[in-house]
Amino acid sequence: MIEVILPALDEAEAIPAVLAAMPAGFEPLVVDNGSVDRTAEVARRCGARVVSEPRRGFGAACFAGLVAATSDVVCFMDCDGSLDPWELPLVAGPVARGDADLCLGARVAQPGAWPWHARVANRVLAFELRRRCGVAVSDIGPMRAAHREALLELGLRDRGFGWPLEMILRAGGAGWRIGETRVSYGVRSGGRSKVSGSARGTFRAVRDMGALLG
Repeated sequence: MIEVILPALDEAEAIPAVLAAMPAGFEPLVVDNGSVDRTAEVARRCGARVVSEPRRGFGAACFAGLVAATSDVVCFMDCDGSLDPWELPLVAGPVARGDADLCLGARVAQPGAWPWHARVANRVLAFELRRRCGVAVSDIGPMRAAHREALLELGLRDRGFGWPLEMILRAGGAGWRIGETRVSYGVRSGGRSKVSGSARGTFRAVRDMGALLG
């Protein structure tokens, strides 16, 4: 069984469909990051294990899930409906087989799924990763897989939007084999993305990630 860590902030509308689409062999672990809607209640009703991380922050939720998980290989994925759980085996497979230490889902966006400001920011950050650190990735996407114990040993410190980039930076510095596989990226099921849904959210993410590159 591979646990899928799902950081969740006010995702009560989207989460039932995400959990229903979870493929065999993958077990959802929802981290309620201080939601004011019924995210935790809905997730439990759908059969998911739920842990609480009241301290706000994408990295804080991801780290809480990583600590709570027990499987050897873990996946991370947004639970807003923009990513397809059926593609998790594409990301987890290389790690489970020993072909990669960290595998990232490089997003192929459907029309309207990825605002221009978020797309540009992502490309710039990926370029800086390649230029400064020699880590050849095209997307700093939220769907990814790695061995749980190895991730804990990396000592990730960022608890905000810089978490995904810090993981790649530290993994590259530790000599990990980092791979990518293409995954679909659609329009989220409900509400607005905390990162790409506004220029302000994108700016906050770039600020957090840029501080790591600086």
